[in-house]
Amino acid sequence: MSVADGTDTDPGAPRAEVITARDVPLGGPRAMNVRRTLPQRARTLIGAWCFIDHYGPDDVGDTGGMVVAPHPHTGLQTVSWLFSGEIEHRDSLGTHAMVRPGELNLMTSGHGISHSEVSTPATTVLHGVQLWVALPDRHRNTDPAFQHHAPERVRIDGADVSVFLGTLAGSTSPVRTYSPLLGAELLLDPGASVTLDVDPAFEHGLLVDEGAVTFAGTPLKRAELGYLEPGAATVTLTNDTDDTARSILIGGPPFGEEIVMWWNFVGRTDEDVRQAREDWMSGTRFGEVKGYDGDRLPAPEVPATRLKARGQAH
Repeated sequence: MSVADGTDTDPGAPRAEVITARDVPLGGPRAMNVRRTLPQRARTLIGAWCFIDHYGPDDVGDTGGMVVAPHPHTGLQTVSWLFSGEIEHRDSLGTHAMVRPGELNLMTSGHGISHSEVSTPATTVLHGVQLWVALPDRHRNTDPAFQHHAPERVRIDGADVSVFLGTLAGSTSPVRTYSPLLGAELLLDPGASVTLDVDPAFEHGLLVDEGAVTFAGTPLKRAELGYLEPGAATVTLTNDTDDTARSILIGGPPFGEEIVMWWNFVGRTDEDVRQAREDWMSGTRFGEVKGYDGDRLPAPEVPATRLKARGQAH
């Protein structure tokens, strides 16, 4: 993590920190590679956002696409957002839904849910992001749920904005979350500079998908995540290229709780995730994903050392 150089009209304005991605195989034996920017050792959370995977564009004829067998989650919400392609979602609630570009699929795990994710035969290029939101302690054992929302694209000077969570540019998502959040896709015109009103109580992150974008005076390259601490009432994004630039803006107030993240579980203690793993392996708590052709994912072994809780400053 570093503070990048860049030109800023206000030398006293806060700069964004740059978080670089690491490559991670996703989905077991038939793994596809993703670029993970959150969590990192230096930063676990941005608001309640605790996980960002960025993938593609991948030619599924070469890579085989996404094939993630049934697996469990606890204590979080999954946020699926595609730029191209199509993914078939099945879960233990009986939900059978498609993830398509510009449409949000949000799954609340609560006490426990399981699901599968498979790119469809119609997909030629797979490209998108998967994000997780940590549920506050008072809600982390809530009932599982699934929500779908197709936001309207809002045009502002120099940019198109699709708000899938929270409020931005006069657009508000109806999707329920358990803490204040912002999630939006921004398409910046070539060379455009856009200033957006934001909640100063929020910390923000900007993930660049295509192009190069200066965020809060900090240049970001493709697949980099810029982090901006609370305090700013506006954020300025500038497209530094002659082509359209695409990015994902997230935000929320500092979470204020420490979490234990391991595999697909978000808990508060080492015991939380060990119990979740035991329940998954014993076939209890997480239900059954019907309609998936294949075996479910086995859980890896939990490290012998005690899992540590991490929070905002870690």
